[in-house]
Amino acid sequence: MTDESTYKVVWPSSPRQHTGHKLAKRLDDLDGKVVAELWDWVFKGDIMFDVWERELKARYPNITFVSWREFGEIHGANEHKVLEELPQKLKDFGVDAVICGVGC
Repeated sequence: MTDESTYKVVWPSSPRQHTGHKLAKRLDDLDGKVVAELWDWVFKGDIMFDVWERELKARYPNITFVSWREFGEIHGANEHKVLEELPQKLKDFGVDAVICGVGC
């Protein structure tokens, strides 16, 4: 007796549901810009943001950073509140660009 099974094959990619929005225009230069740091508090963001600040400051002396400490954890117990408040905080700080550190 042979056991012949039939399996349905399913393609793992679904049709695109959202076409997206136009991306914001890329900044020509970071000198004189305000850059916010967002982090999910997972993998070494505290160390990496120090490195990025040092390296970017060497290239763009008039760059200003708004620390990840100002925003709170973007992935965790308070993430909904943090993300809800984010647009206003970015506006209040006059942010031109964001570095978002997401760990695995």
